Amino acid sequence: MIKGLLLLLCALQLFAVNGTGQNAGEQPAALISKVPFTLLTGGIVILRATVGDQADSLNFVLDTGSGGISLDSSTVEYLRLPTVESDRTIRGIAGIRKVKYVTNMSLNLPGVTTDHLNFHINDYDILTSVYGVRIDGIIGFSFLNRYIVKVNYDTHIMEVWEPGRFTYPRDGYLINPLLSSIPVIEANIKDGNTVDASFYLDTGAGLSLLLSEAFATDTKVIKKGRKMTLTQAEGLGGKKPMYLTTVKRIKFGPFRFRKVPTHIFVDEFNVTAYPVLGGLLGNDIFRRFNLVINYPAKEIHFLPNSHYSDGFDYSYTGMGIYYVNGEIIIEDVLEGSPAEMAGLKGGDRILAIGNNFSNNIQSYKNMLQVPGAKIKMIVIRDGQPININLKVRSIK
Repeated sequence: MIKGLLLLLCALQLFAVNGTGQNAGEQPAALISKVPFTLLTGGIVILRATVGDQADSLNFVLDTGSGGISLDSSTVEYLRLPTVESDRTIRGIAGIRKVKYVTNMSLNLPGVTTDHLNFHINDYDILTSVYGVRIDGIIGFSFLNRYIVKVNYDTHIMEVWEPGRFTYPRDGYLINPLLSSIPVIEANIKDGNTVDASFYLDTGAGLSLLLSEAFATDTKVIKKGRKMTLTQAEGLGGKKPMYLTTVKRIKFGPFRFRKVPTHIFVDEFNVTAYPVLGGLLGNDIFRRFNLVINYPAKEIHFLPNSHYSDGFDYSYTGMGIYYVNGEIIIEDVLEGSPAEMAGLKGGDRILAIGNNFSNNIQSYKNMLQVPGAKIKMIVIRDGQPININLKVRSIK
C-alpha cells in the first residue's frame, strides 16, 4: 500500500549511536503507554483504537508512508461522523482524488488519547479484501510527529513516549531522515549498476523495494537480462500492473540485504517523486528491525531483531486472492502464470489449500509463499468443487 505527497530533497546524515537523542538539556522522555498490535503479511502493523466518543473499536494501519491520518469512507458513514469538503488531493499508485475530512477528532489508543486530529477520508475496501481484516483507517504523520514511538516486531508491542531526551537501545543505528511528512533515507542499490539514491521509508507498504520505471531506466540499475515477472499490486486508488524481479543488494547505513524482491512500475501519478527520489523501501525490510520512530528529534533508530535474517518472499503464483463477503476469491489470473497453467480462473472460490479449510486469507497467503511447492487446492466454480494442483514459481 503506497501513499505519499511530494517533498523536496536535501542531503541526509547517517551516524551510529548507542546513546541519547535530542539535546542533553531537555527533560527525559516519559513512557505513556504500551499498545499491543497484530502483524499481517509483509509486516503490516494493525492497531486497535477508537475515535472521539465512539465505542466501536477500529483497525488502523501504522504507516510512515502516510502524511496525515485517515478513516475509511464506509467507517465514517457507519459511525455517522460529520464531514467537511476540501480542495486537497491525495495520490496513490492508481489515481488522484480530492478528499473530505472529519475534523477536530481524537484518536484513542489504549492508555493514550491524541486530540485535535483532522482525519482525511478514503476508501480502504481493497485493503480490507487484500488482508482479510477490516481496515478502518491509517495512522501516519499527524500522530507520529507528536510522540516517540517504539515498534517491537518481536513482542508485537508499540510503546508511546512523550518527547524528550531519549536513550536508544544498544547496538542499533540512528538515522536522521529528511522529514517533511514522510521520512526519506538514503540507500545504495547494486545490480546492473551501483546507484546511490533516496527513498521513502514506508511501513505501510507490504513489500521490500518499489522503483519507478523511469528511475530504473535512467540509472540502468537493473542488470541487463534480469528476469522480469508480470504481477499486480494493490494500493491507494486501486490495482496497478507491475514487474517483479530482484536486485543483487540493497544497503542503508551498515545494513545489507541480498537478492531483494523489487517491484517496478510506470509511475504515472509520480507517487515515488522521481527524479527527486528513486522509490520507496517497504516494511518487508523494516519489520526486520525494532524501530524507534522519533519524529520530534527527526531521528529513526534501527535495531536488528529476530527476523533480521529471515528469507525474502520469492514466490510467484500470478493470481490475486481477496476476502470478499466472507469468502476468499481468486481474481486477476495473469496470462502464462502458474495459476493459469494450473487451471485457476477469476471468480474461483478457495475452499481449502492442502488440508487447511480455515477460510483464513493470511494462512493461505503464507502457504502460497514457498517457491517450488506443489500445492493442492480445492476451489468452488459454478457451485462445484474442483481439485487443482498448483506449482509455485520463484522469481529468482
